[in-house]
Amino acid sequence: MKRSFVDLWDISPEEGWIILQDALRIKKGIDGDYCLRGKNIALYFTKPSTRTRVSFEVAIAQLGGNALFLQESSLQVTRGEDIKDTARTLSRYLDGVIIRTDSHKKLEEFARYSDIPVINALTDMAHPCQILSDVFTLYEAFGDSLQTIKIAYVGDGNNVCNTWLVGAGLFGLKLFVATPEGYEPSSFYYQAGEDLCKHTGGSIYLTTNPYEAVREAHVVYADVWISMNQDRTEEKLTSLKPYQVRPDLLAHARNDVKVMHCLPARKGEEITEEVFEAHADFIFTQAENRLHTQKALLSFLFKS
Repeated sequence: MKRSFVDLWDISPEEGWIILQDALRIKKGIDGDYCLRGKNIALYFTKPSTRTRVSFEVAIAQLGGNALFLQESSLQVTRGEDIKDTARTLSRYLDGVIIRTDSHKKLEEFARYSDIPVINALTDMAHPCQILSDVFTLYEAFGDSLQTIKIAYVGDGNNVCNTWLVGAGLFGLKLFVATPEGYEPSSFYYQAGEDLCKHTGGSIYLTTNPYEAVREAHVVYADVWISMNQDRTEEKLTSLKPYQVRPDLLAHARNDVKVMHCLPARKGEEITEEVFEAHADFIFTQAENRLHTQKALLSFLFKS
């Protein structure tokens, strides 16, 4: 049966923990899984990418598969072909498609008409591979205490923030989100996270006060304020300025706080260079873990 990964809720809490534990095993080198041997997986990308593209291409190769990079600008869809026709065509050639695009609705339509697994590598609404990997990074750092720590997301209520809401619900985490008025995360993703929390014991708290979110936090998470294809407006930058992860804000967190950033970072905006460099080792461990978690995800989807 085809299993796709369009949103984080496409896996159950039990399956999520299986993937995390498998990622830990993979990172330790207890691997030897060639579940993609003889399979061709396309990376269909509209947007630029560094970590997502490279980590997926390496993951596919290490699992024995063959990766094909398809830049959307070189495909017939840019000349008017229906996305559903592209999906039905690629389904005849490939074993899976990883899509990084601007429109979540476009990805959903592609997945609906595809006969092969589709993985969301980023849309305007969600970034499930990123958050799955981020939760793995925290699982690696905190172990069985993961569900007791306080995680604070500070900044724009964007696709990463949306998916953190679902991640908190899926894994039973304690998440505090601080965003300015007018830049809150999606109410749809918030409700999805809340519904999952009822089953896993997680909790989500939304506030406009960054100091409240960060107070005694074990983890503080930052992301860019202006996502790809968004306009850089002075209004948005001014609204978000109090949410910059800087030393005086971080002073309200625990002394041993861990800072996360999904990269690329715009230092001097959402995070100061001083804070970034002080926590760079953990941030780049977070980036490295995209590879291990995506190998575990691919193994899960293609063995299901």
